[in-house]
Amino acid sequence: MEDSREKLRIVVVGHVDHGKSTVIGRLLYDTKALPEGAIDRVKRISKEKGKPFEYAYLLDAFEEEQKQGITIDITQLQFHTAQRDYVIIDAPGHKEFLKNMVSGAANAEAALLVIDANEGIQEQSRRHGYILSLLGIKKIYVIVNKMDLINYSEEKFEIIRQEMNEFLANLNVHPLKYIPISAFFGENMTSSSAKMPWYKGEAILQALDLFKKDKGLEDKPLRFPIQDVYKFDNRRIIAGRIESGSLKAGDKLLINPGNKTTRVKSIEYWQEKDKTEIISAGMSVGITLEDEFFNKRGEFISHVSDPPMTGNVFRANLFWLGKKAMTTAKKYKLKLVTQEVECEIVAINKVIDATTLETLVKATEVKMNDVAEVTLRIKEIISFDEFKDNQITGRFVIVDDYDVTGGGIISGVEKNTRLVSKFVAGNIELVAECFDDYYYIVSEGNIKKTHGKPHVYNIENQIPVEGETYQYPEDLDILDLQSRQVVKVRETKIKEITTFEECSYEKHMVITTKGFLVKINSGLDFEQFVKDFEKQGVSGKEISEEFLNRWLDVMGTKSIKFKESLNSTDTVEYYI
Repeated sequence: MEDSREKLRIVVVGHVDHGKSTVIGRLLYDTKALPEGAIDRVKRISKEKGKPFEYAYLLDAFEEEQKQGITIDITQLQFHTAQRDYVIIDAPGHKEFLKNMVSGAANAEAALLVIDANEGIQEQSRRHGYILSLLGIKKIYVIVNKMDLINYSEEKFEIIRQEMNEFLANLNVHPLKYIPISAFFGENMTSSSAKMPWYKGEAILQALDLFKKDKGLEDKPLRFPIQDVYKFDNRRIIAGRIESGSLKAGDKLLINPGNKTTRVKSIEYWQEKDKTEIISAGMSVGITLEDEFFNKRGEFISHVSDPPMTGNVFRANLFWLGKKAMTTAKKYKLKLVTQEVECEIVAINKVIDATTLETLVKATEVKMNDVAEVTLRIKEIISFDEFKDNQITGRFVIVDDYDVTGGGIISGVEKNTRLVSKFVAGNIELVAECFDDYYYIVSEGNIKKTHGKPHVYNIENQIPVEGETYQYPEDLDILDLQSRQVVKVRETKIKEITTFEECSYEKHMVITTKGFLVKINSGLDFEQFVKDFEKQGVSGKEISEEFLNRWLDVMGTKSIKFKESLNSTDTVEYYI
């Protein structure tokens, strides 16, 4: 049956002048997927305007059909080969692409990145490669188009491949193939081109069929988010939708967060005809468990062997649609399947400006239609997957007041690494522990340090110069002994990050990134400090007791307060 044919969704990206539309138009033409009369109409219009026939114009034919009331989505074009059906997601412009990412392109399983062989790799080519990495798409072919303009040169093709490979590797993107083509002349589109005998790979259409489709949801690990718990007779029925995987009576289950284990006692049904032994992805079901736990909406049921991730901090790629810019100083609601929890953005790592496609690494907010790499902290522990492993449980939406203002995909979690405050400038990142507080815990008889609220401080950002147990002046220099960097703070704002060698004493207080006072009171003191420090070793990792006692004062800017005990919120270690 036609409905049983395999379908693969492919997003096509590339610089506006690199022939992306020609590639798509040629694919539609060669697979006879165009509306009836579209080719003749384009030829007639081209002739009337005195322009040569262009396969790119065939996409305009789709648009014209749409204007006439025929339901055709110009951003999702379909064709088929003998092996499978394809849905091509076109990205005509960045703002449109952003909309597509939220509404459909984020579900693409593969991508074609089109590059002009004559112009080579442009900035927009790199940015589109970056966007593919944000989407977590791993099945990528780089299509080097317009080979006719460079006389089908193998040497120039290899230069482009090498340059693009080096760039994409830094994004953890590794194209499966580089295919040289001339879309206009049909070279390497449906069959191997005689113009490029040096290329031993497949033509585009043949290569598309080599993409391996992801596992179906029923073949992925079990994910059964609890929607509700109902009490009937003596039964507590757990209801919800199986998002992936399958289960049957007797299966050993894990319920997270909470790490509770039990077994499926029964699969419930309303009528005899609904009775089934196995339930799988896409089914809304009810089950009972052997053990009596307090279960609630939002918990994840999985098999013990394939649990989801759990935590309260993760990295995500966020698509912002809110009229108000997203900031780190605001609480939002996160919805992930049946989970609804308060969250906040603790770090904006990178932003792609929607208008210019410029990558901003010092952004303090995410504006409407921007794409951002962020670190997001949840108020409580939740369950989730990385988007690349499960698209259903790896994506979420952000709600501001009552409006959905953003959508995102989870890109990763780093276990056992505390999220810390950082000073950031360009590629420089310095851990900032100078905003931690110290308490003597009366009930325990020892001193404990509580971590300041994690935050990323960029140039011109204001820092907190006063905490419960520390106080700094508005002007100070902060030394990082390991990297030999100096953070210059003036009027509570970071003005620059420089090196020991480039820095000079300006009669301001000097502290370390751990918050210890450095006993420097003159230019001569600073010079001597640097000389003494150099004797400790270049890395600064093995600093002598003599040096520390001579130059550092642990309590020079700090105090220790007494507390009977610490609240749980005081001692929480955040993980990413």
